[in-house]
Amino acid sequence: MTGSTTLTRERADLIESLRRHRAFLRFTVRDLTDEQATRRPTASALNLAGLIKHVAATEAGWVRFAEGGAEAMNRNWGPDAASRHWHLAPGETLAGVLAHYEEVARHTDELVATVPDLDAEHALPEAPWFEPGACWSIRRVFLHVIAETAQHAGHADILRESIDGQKTMG
Repeated sequence: MTGSTTLTRERADLIESLRRHRAFLRFTVRDLTDEQATRRPTASALNLAGLIKHVAATEAGWVRFAEGGAEAMNRNWGPDAASRHWHLAPGETLAGVLAHYEEVARHTDELVATVPDLDAEHALPEAPWFEPGACWSIRRVFLHVIAETAQHAGHADILRESIDGQKTMG
């Protein structure tokens, strides 16, 4: 964001909430090796590096939706999306995933600050988990990203504690 941008209280609150929950998520991987970050310490298939990769991909997808509607959001889907979004590919590292997440976060924060109308809306893509014909405002998209990030930060905290007893808070 440029130094000359004056944010409304609502936009500043959205950005601060996004940043806080992203920081919790990133904090869970502090001082971990790639091997530790890709461990599956619980019965689920979740691992910390994959979780951060997923959150970055999810945030980027919802921002594309805010910018261009359902068609823009769906460009990165396919039968292998779950595998690509939840696990590191050969050659990917935790550091690389975190760097990509930072890029995504910068773009999101810039959009929150500058999008002309938070009330503008787009029809949601067709999916069994969305009500047919439903629309979301750009504001609701950002609130959804905050909720997704917070939820996954909680998952990450459980995974990290299972790896070495470290906690995000407490």
